[in-house]
Amino acid sequence: MPVAVRDWLLPAPSGVEVVRDARERRLIGLEIAVVLTVTLGLSALRSALSLVEALLAPAPLASQQVTLNAPASTDTVVDLAFQLVRVLQLVGWGALAVYLLLRAGIALRRVGLDRTRPGRDALGALGLAALIGIPGLGLYLLGRVIGIAPDVAPSTLTDVWWRIPVLVASALANAWAEEIVMIGYLLTRLRQLGWSENRAIGATAVLRGAYHLYQGVGAFFGNVVMGLVFGRVWQRSNRLWPLVGAHALIDVVAFVGYAFLPGITQVR
Repeated sequence: MPVAVRDWLLPAPSGVEVVRDARERRLIGLEIAVVLTVTLGLSALRSALSLVEALLAPAPLASQQVTLNAPASTDTVVDLAFQLVRVLQLVGWGALAVYLLLRAGIALRRVGLDRTRPGRDALGALGLAALIGIPGLGLYLLGRVIGIAPDVAPSTLTDVWWRIPVLVASALANAWAEEIVMIGYLLTRLRQLGWSENRAIGATAVLRGAYHLYQGVGAFFGNVVMGLVFGRVWQRSNRLWPLVGAHALIDVVAFVGYAFLPGITQVR
């Protein structure tokens, strides 16, 4: 294996001190449990239950459909309000994680949320989006062929004036919430508890896959791979914006592309 490739498969030194005080460690563990309970951990439980329900349904999984952005009301104004509340919830999840890091004395530059490298961060986002998005689509289509994935519809919102802006906002909010909570916050806190870098990204990658289980087994494995890649990129580069940007690009293409080409099935 080339040395450069091997180096990227290994974590870089983190520079984060392990917390030794027993009381502080308990508080960090409790904080993680609370954050996951109100954010993506709870989503993982709901997602797993959704998959169980789908498997128990009379219709085979391959004939079922899952919608990522669905109408919440028959009234277009009320529906818009519901969609914006969902976006606000996701923004709030990420903001909560940022706040807790700041309260713990961890500057945002230490997790890669500073604005010192906008150009390189943007290029990194484009590269990661291609690296993850194209194989992810292939894995989903394979799952459809072999019958282990439902039909994933990124959007069934009606063709109203606010549909595209809401889909873009939803994509950005998804990316913000997931990468801030799963990478910036959770990996940092696990470092403080003394978890090894490999163990930490393994656990967070499985959790990322778990809250996508409602999209089928293929989505689980695809998102586990995404979590492993994103986690290692962050551990090596200490830059979080490229991950947020890549995730946002993948979702924007899926959500907006599907809205314009409803016959084309895409995934997150």
